[in-house]
Amino acid sequence: MTERLYERDAYIREIEARVVGVGEAGIELDRTVFYARGGGQPGDSGVLITADGAQIPIVDTVKGEGAAIMHLPAESAGASALKVGDAVTGRIDWGRRHRHMRMHTCLHLLCAVVDAPVTGGNLTAEKGRLDFDLPEAGIDKDSLTDALNRLIAADSETALEWITDDELAAQPDLVKTMSVQPPTGTGSVRLLRIPGVDLQPCGGTHVAHTGEIGPVRVTKIEKKSRLNRRISVEFAG
Repeated sequence: MTERLYERDAYIREIEARVVGVGEAGIELDRTVFYARGGGQPGDSGVLITADGAQIPIVDTVKGEGAAIMHLPAESAGASALKVGDAVTGRIDWGRRHRHMRMHTCLHLLCAVVDAPVTGGNLTAEKGRLDFDLPEAGIDKDSLTDALNRLIAADSETALEWITDDELAAQPDLVKTMSVQPPTGTGSVRLLRIPGVDLQPCGGTHVAHTGEIGPVRVTKIEKKSRLNRRISVEFAG
C-alpha cells in the first residue's frame, strides 16, 4: 500500500521515499506526493532523484493493483537501474499540479452554481468542464462567469473532512456525480467542504482558498444530448 501524502496536504512538493516495486507497470514507492490519475484529474508528472543524483522523469501517475500508486517513467529514463529498497526523492511538477488544484476547486464552485446532478467531468492545466443532467440550460456564459468569479473573489477557505462509509450511505445527497461513485470500503471517505458553498466527496487535490483559483471564464455551454449540458471553463489570466 502506498501512503498517499497528497490526500492530507496537497501542498507537499517533495518527499523522501523507498522503492517497493519496479516493473512494466511502473515504479511503486512506499509513500508519494504524486497524485494518481482519477476523477477527471490527470496524474502528476515530475521526477524521481536517486541517491547518486540521477533523475528519472515521471510522465504520469496511475493507480495500480490494490492500494498501490504507480509512477510511470519516461522511455529510456534509466528506471531499470532502480531496485527494491533504493532511496529516492520524489518531486512533482508543482506548476502543473497547482493549476490542476485551481481548476478542480473551480469545478466544485461550478457544481454549486449549477443546480443539477453531474454526469461527467474532466480537467487539464488550462481548462475544465462538467456535464450536467439538465434538460434545458436556462443559463448563459456571462452570468455563470460572474457567479464563479464572485465565489472565487470571496477567498473562502476550503477544508478536508472524513466520514465513514455508513455515514455516506446515510447522506446520499452528498454525492453529486451520477456516473461515478466515491470509493468506499476502506472505512473512510474524504470530503471537500467550501463553507456555505459546496460539500461533496472528492479524492482530488485542491487549493486552500478559493482566491488562489484566479479569474476564470465560461467558454461554452453545449447540448450533448436531450438531458445533458456540457459547461466548459478556462483560466482568464
